[in-house]
Amino acid sequence: MKIVPIASDSMGTRSMATYVETRDVKIFIDPGVALGPSRYGLPPHPLELQRLDEHWAEIVEYARRSEVLIVTHYHYDHHSPWEDLDIYQGKTVFVKHPTEKINRSQRERAAFFLEQIKGKPEKLEYCDGKEVSFGNTLLRFSSPVFHGTNPRLGYVVEVLVDDGGERFLFTSDVEGPSVREQAQFVLENQPNILYVDGPMSYMLGYRYSQQSLQESIKNLTQIVKACPLKTLILDHHLLRDLEWKARMQRVLEEAKRRGVKALTAADYAGKPLEMLEARRKELYQKQPPKGEVKARKAIGGD
Repeated sequence: MKIVPIASDSMGTRSMATYVETRDVKIFIDPGVALGPSRYGLPPHPLELQRLDEHWAEIVEYARRSEVLIVTHYHYDHHSPWEDLDIYQGKTVFVKHPTEKINRSQRERAAFFLEQIKGKPEKLEYCDGKEVSFGNTLLRFSSPVFHGTNPRLGYVVEVLVDDGGERFLFTSDVEGPSVREQAQFVLENQPNILYVDGPMSYMLGYRYSQQSLQESIKNLTQIVKACPLKTLILDHHLLRDLEWKARMQRVLEEAKRRGVKALTAADYAGKPLEMLEARRKELYQKQPPKGEVKARKAIGGD
């Protein structure tokens, strides 16, 4: 199985865009990318805007070569409804159900997105809780689980890709996982490679509680102990926190004890670690923009 993280927070944008290729099928999970609208009271730095364009170009390239596209939920860092929607042309597309187990914001975004791509996919299916096979490759989707610790931000579906040799599991935006149902899908499916978005520790004490952080650490540690992991990819929300390694010390130590490679998506892709949003204040100090930074539609990850 070939797994290629295309865009991620560790590479400089808000995204979990991932290409997966097996002997049977080419899959793209969450072909979207965005930027945080405000961090430290600052808009995205021009370097972030440049990286956004670079990542979208890569998403288009890999999405076009894919046969299956998956949208796990309707936040703009996981689908980009204003960009090149021809990437969906002729594809098999699996999407989170647009009206069930969904909050108002995502329901509205889902309706807009599905209208925009109407007639483009060869086949479009709601994937919540389903299984589908392509040759010897199994795709298994979780039932909807919280985007975070409660339904306020809606629900996401987790994704397993099993080619009969390796089992890759993509959590999407569970923000942890800090909730039993989120972790249970991972434990039940026993992945070899796990890509988890991690706790939203950069908002600790504001939108993310200390209790949720501790539950996430406990669940991730249990997953490392109980699953036959070779690789644990930690990224997305977690990599918006400059102190992410200190927060995850217990998990990283357990992974090391068990011979599990704990990496960022940038590490896994062989790219430099560039936490541009987390370093935004530093970027403005070291490379002050010339002129006003203009807002763009792709700014805003949630």
